[in-house]
Amino acid sequence: MTEPDWVKSIRTTCSRHVVGQDKAVERLLLAVACRGHVLLEGVPGLAKTRLASAFAKSLGLGFQRISFTSDMLPGDILGGPVYHPGTGEFRLRKGPLFHPVILADEFNRAPPRTHSALLEAMQEQQVTLGEETLSLGDPFLVIATQNPIETEGVYPLPEAELDRFLFRVVMVYPNRGEELNILRDHSNIGQPLAESEGIDPEVLSKLPRMVDQIHASSAIQGYIVDLVRATRQPGLVPALSLYEGLVRLGASPRAGVMLLQASRSHALIRGMDHVLPEDVQAVFEDVLGHRLLLDWRAAEKGLTVSRFLGEIACSVSVV
Repeated sequence: MTEPDWVKSIRTTCSRHVVGQDKAVERLLLAVACRGHVLLEGVPGLAKTRLASAFAKSLGLGFQRISFTSDMLPGDILGGPVYHPGTGEFRLRKGPLFHPVILADEFNRAPPRTHSALLEAMQEQQVTLGEETLSLGDPFLVIATQNPIETEGVYPLPEAELDRFLFRVVMVYPNRGEELNILRDHSNIGQPLAESEGIDPEVLSKLPRMVDQIHASSAIQGYIVDLVRATRQPGLVPALSLYEGLVRLGASPRAGVMLLQASRSHALIRGMDHVLPEDVQAVFEDVLGHRLLLDWRAAEKGLTVSRFLGEIACSVSVV
């Protein structure tokens, strides 16, 4: 099992600029391989913006940061027709969304209609402006961030939009050694990132096909289906029967498709040509965690989404 050179290159570039966020880097890797999107959740100061910028440069792709605010309109990100007095014509002006890698900073501060404008973009890689439908190109990666501790002036993301994200990654504080490295290298903090050659564009364009070629046996596919179904009907698994009735919203069949693709991507970056149960388990919580809603009675029993998914992973086995 040998990690591909392009994976090593991306990890190395990101590690030079961001310390202590290896899991987040890996999830971005998996997302770009299977053309998904990532929601980064973390308190201020964990280098979410710098991570997104460094990751884009490691791929050799254009990067655009969009700071979402409460007064933002859909046209502010999509663009639209602009009148030119000299010619008396309207010309289409493309908005900042037309870049390969988008950082949607403080994503949950924008109003719902602006969120809705991104649904087509994230799902179809295209936007409709007037009578024109424009492609956003390939690859197209949205990295959205939100602060989990602020509740004023923010709009909770609707389930339909959360479902468009392949991963929700909760970024954590670095450990003591990593934090020491940050202090020792503090002179580089806030400095512009150096330009990177990025990985071979041909490799980047082939990644989705490479992911699709990773073999997932019928047993692995059945395992994924059983995991997803257990989020909707815990009683299907005897060990989880005590949680029956505590789930308001379980994972959909689309979540199963995304879990399969994420598992294939995980196998790919490990240099494998087939999916193992360990690949599924490695991405299980980050793919499904933001797609579940528990009943209010779950809190009374001390049941969280993370704990629920952990018990599912322990209770469901490959048949």
